[in-house]
Amino acid sequence: MAGPIGNLQDLSPRAADWLRRADLIACEDTRVTAKLLRAAGSRRPMQSYHEYSGPAVEQALLDRMASGAVALVSDAGTPLISDPGFTLVRAARARGITVTTAPGPCAAIAALSISGLPSDRFMFAGFLPPKQAARRREIANLQGIPATLIFYETGPRLADCLADLAAAMGDRPAAVARELTKRFEEVVTGSLVELADRYAEAPARGEIVLLIGPPAESAPGDEDALDAALTAALATMPAGKAAASVAAALGLPRGQVYARALELKK
Repeated sequence: MAGPIGNLQDLSPRAADWLRRADLIACEDTRVTAKLLRAAGSRRPMQSYHEYSGPAVEQALLDRMASGAVALVSDAGTPLISDPGFTLVRAARARGITVTTAPGPCAAIAALSISGLPSDRFMFAGFLPPKQAARRREIANLQGIPATLIFYETGPRLADCLADLAAAMGDRPAAVARELTKRFEEVVTGSLVELADRYAEAPARGEIVLLIGPPAESAPGDEDALDAALTAALATMPAGKAAASVAAALGLPRGQVYARALELKK
């Protein structure tokens, strides 16, 4: 079974009970989880399991599940949300092992609920690439999605990330949610351009969720929207790939978009 970890006050009675009854606790960092187990009154054995664990560790956990209950715990938030573990769950299900959850706090959903951005359709995209060229390519792939976009980011990378997002998406509404549920919780809203300027001057600290509102609806054939999307895509892609990405995002014929991309390159 999979269980959550966060601050003790965020732990549900169900999750605490699991931590006391599980035969083994699989966790990212045994030092962090040991504190939670002590507070929950659990003395169950622990097994380190993280993104660098090899197949042998996963196999050992699967073997243990065959004869007892294993609780998968993350250092913060909900297990498997930008954390390792899906291959373990997949393998357990393939063996017919029951998998269930006692959800912990999820920063992405918490931030969405208080951001003021549309929540009827959203996409969680994890961390953007740290390298600028790869980050810009990924932004070009995501910018046309008609949904609120949610990213995790680090303080040192936030300013550069916002600058690239603002260059590609302009004045779309956005929010930076920092240190949620903690003493220095902060949610700053504004356009991407405004947020990029703010954090270029005052770098953020702590754990950060970055949210971007969906693109404004535009009529097919809107030349300004097409040119803006192509210009951003052409900054990181060859004309063919840029045209394919923008055509899919805007619902336009690829040939028409490719022709315009060639004109812009000239």
